[in-house]
Amino acid sequence: MAVKISSDLIARYGGNLPRYTSYPTAVSFSEAIGPQEVAGWLKALPPEQSVSLYFHIPFCDELCRFCACNTAVMRQEEGREAYGELLLDEMRRIVALVGRGRVVRHLHFGGGTPTTLPEFALRKVMAAVREQFQLSDDAEVAMEMDPRHVPDGMLPLLAELGFNRISFGVQDLNPIVQETCGRVQSYEQTLSCVQQAHAAGVHGVNIDLIYGLPYQTVESVQDTARRIAGMRPDRLAVFGYAHVPWKQKRQQLIPQDSLPSSEERVQQAAMIDQVLVEAGYKPIGLDHYAHSEDAMTHAYEAGTLHRNFQGYTIDSSPVLIGMGASAISMTPDGFYQNIPSTAAYIRALKEQDGLPIARGVFRTEDDRWRGKVIEIIMCQSGVDLTPYIPEGQSLREAFAEELEALRSFEEDGLLQWNGNRVSLTEKGKPFLRHLAAVFDTRRKELAAGSNGKPAPRFSSSL
Repeated sequence: MAVKISSDLIARYGGNLPRYTSYPTAVSFSEAIGPQEVAGWLKALPPEQSVSLYFHIPFCDELCRFCACNTAVMRQEEGREAYGELLLDEMRRIVALVGRGRVVRHLHFGGGTPTTLPEFALRKVMAAVREQFQLSDDAEVAMEMDPRHVPDGMLPLLAELGFNRISFGVQDLNPIVQETCGRVQSYEQTLSCVQQAHAAGVHGVNIDLIYGLPYQTVESVQDTARRIAGMRPDRLAVFGYAHVPWKQKRQQLIPQDSLPSSEERVQQAAMIDQVLVEAGYKPIGLDHYAHSEDAMTHAYEAGTLHRNFQGYTIDSSPVLIGMGASAISMTPDGFYQNIPSTAAYIRALKEQDGLPIARGVFRTEDDRWRGKVIEIIMCQSGVDLTPYIPEGQSLREAFAEELEALRSFEEDGLLQWNGNRVSLTEKGKPFLRHLAAVFDTRRKELAAGSNGKPAPRFSSSL
């Protein structure tokens, strides 16, 4: 039974925080990092270094009001095919920098709805991947899909092309919630897609759920979680709705008074957790669940789980190369993002010779070790700080500021110490991002509105 979190505790720890899919987080990206800097980072990769690939398809057949992703409706198939050609062009430019034949163990298509890419274009992109890179036999090749819009023959096509994992967006099954969110999707549609995937030979199935949506209740999310668990997906992602209407205008269509309070969000998350655990799923980090025999569960238990821009992953590569408008990439030297606007991304590839980079951030030595600490916290709900204590110093000397910030956590029963290892208690599990934030010095600097810039705004921390 989940530990009840008091309203007083929720009020005191409420607010907004990053989701920590990277450190530094995206709010630290700047235009000081551009195509020239990124080209240097990619050329410097050791020849034996494997890479992971991500393709962003910024198109959907219809837009959901809750979604904050970079996507738009593209009706013309010619436009979608043309976008596929641009992905090929960007891939060629990347290969010119990193060299042909690099091993790829993880490949992911996201969006948007990446299955809006026409069959012809998808075949060409996958053929180019296999020609330019070395896709390992055990590679995880994943595709995100919208069960409401599945082109005829798409699931058999994905199996033919080597996809072995499909992620279906569901979010919620309650009709009132769906209507308010602009995403009406029946239980039968989702079940049919899961069954079609299995029939095609794609047995890795993920399903995404969201709590904190308009008009959701503890009872309604309980019903959704039970019905979805009955489909027996391998993994589930259970995200807290990020209401950022200042960033995504379509969210302004959602009535503010329809949104659950922070206390209700915590209760909803706890109920979903209870249902999924009772159904045999293992909680993984902040927002993922997996079967006991799933590779993600094994990585979690072995301490080899990772977190990057795709969320929790078993991918251990320190290099993630994103292609497409707004795609974010990771290298040992830093992170960078492509031009977000699809039109501007297209223009850049047509008019310029380099990569279509908009901004990025160089990782300092301080960023590297803090990023590792934050990733471990996000994956293991705690961290042993011993490796990060400079020689000749004590824990208290090396982490005086952090220990001061953690004092209230300890007093509230949210964490415990075992030597130099700090970890969240069962009561403290909902405050995972809060623990990670203690080690985020860049957030503290930005929160002060340094350099005359306004402090960044994040999604709800609970």
